[in-house]
Order: sequence, then structure tokens, then C-alpha cells
Amino acid sequence: MSSVASPPPDSPAPSKSWTVKVREKGVEALPPERLLPDGQPTYVASWIYVFGVASIASLIVIILSGSIIALKGPAWWHYTGVGHFFNSIHMWSVELFFFVMVVHLWGKYWMASWRGGRGRVWITGAITFLVAVPAALTGYVSQQNFDAQWISTQAKDAMNSVGVGAFFNLTNFGQMYSYHILLLPIAVVLLVSAHVLLVRRNGVVPPFEVQERVAALAGAKTDGSAPASPDGATAAEDSSGSHAGGPS
Repeated sequence: MSSVASPPPDSPAPSKSWTVKVREKGVEALPPERLLPDGQPTYVASWIYVFGVASIASLIVIILSGSIIALKGPAWWHYTGVGHFFNSIHMWSVELFFFVMVVHLWGKYWMASWRGGRGRVWITGAITFLVAVPAALTGYVSQQNFDAQWISTQAKDAMNSVGVGAFFNLTNFGQMYSYHILLLPIAVVLLVSAHVLLVRRNGVVPPFEVQERVAALAGAKTDGSAPASPDGATAAEDSSGSHAGGPS
């Protein structure tokens, strides 16, 4: 008795829904295993990779402490003990944010972190620093004290010299406060989010010696020769024990 194989099921027609298309594009660009990985390369344990996470941690403290003092108002952060405490937390978290971010930028600059198609990762990080500078400046001129008056009156000349004083008036508290607590923080958070997603997509940039070793192994596989071990000997020599170190 012969059996007839059933025809394969028809593949589903592609959906025209924009939500499906956005979801498929998102999963294609950033698969879940890259978005939320359960492991990282061993070289990420180096101290130079800590400063990026420290920048994000200090940014979270900035947002939380800034939200509290923005809700309470100038009288609270100037004349109450708790207000002084949260104002100090906000200020020192900003100081820490800029310190670790500058170290992070310089470290990645000397590592040439734009290697391997990571140009947008580097660009978003650099732009984040540039946007964070006016965010800090607007915070200084929003303090509602003599320090803020001095900074605003001195810095307005710099703004006027480059032709933006009519649009970015440092002596206008309402405008500076809006920039500081709304517009510029949103820009910084969006840039940091894009930066982190690009890092997840492209991976953490490896040190130069790791990249060179991977390229050497790939070249050795292409020409058919035995790949070199980290000390320069070939795999065949390692197995036979004929390299300079002798058998282990």
C-alpha cells in the first residue's frame, strides 16, 4: 500500500501591518541575544571598560536627584537641610558624570573604538558629551543665587559673540530652567540610549592585540597553514612540544 506525501504548507503571506514590519526590522537589527546578552568577552574585565557603565550610573543619579529638587523648588534646595543634601548629590553626580565620561572618551579614542564598523558608536558618544556641556551650563545658571548671576552675566558675552544670544539667553531663568530640566536631559538620555543600543548591536570594541590575533588566525585558516598560538608558535609545534619552551 503506497502513501502519498502531503504537500508542504503554504508559507504565510507577508503582513502589511506597519507594527509587524517595525518588529521584524528591530529583531533583525538587534536580536534578543545581543540586546540582553548573558556574557561578555574576557577583555571587558579591564578597568578601561568600567567608565562607560560609571557614566550611565552617574547619569541615573543625576536624573533622580534633579527630579526631586525640580519638584521642590529653589527655596527648598537653598534653605532646608534635606534640600542641601539633595542639591549636593545632584552637583557631585554631575562632577562624577563628566569625569568618568571624559576618561571614557579618551580611553576609547586611544583604542580607536570606531574600528569594525563602530563609527556611529563613537559619534553618538562624542555628541552626548557636547550636548551635556550646555546641560550643565544651564544648571549652573538655574541655581537662583549670586553664583548663577555671575556665571550668566559673564557667559552671555560668549553667547553674543557667536550670535546665539538672542535665542539662548543665559540671563533668562525661565528659558534656562526649561532647557536644563526638560529639553537637554531628554536629548542626553536619547543619545545615551542610542549609544548603548549601538554597542549591543556591534559589540564591545576589542583591544588591538586581540583584533590582530583574530586576523592572524583567520589568515592562517585561509592559506591552510597551522594557526599561530599567542606566543608565536604554530599549533602543530605546540602539540609536538618542539617549540622553544619544550613540552609542558
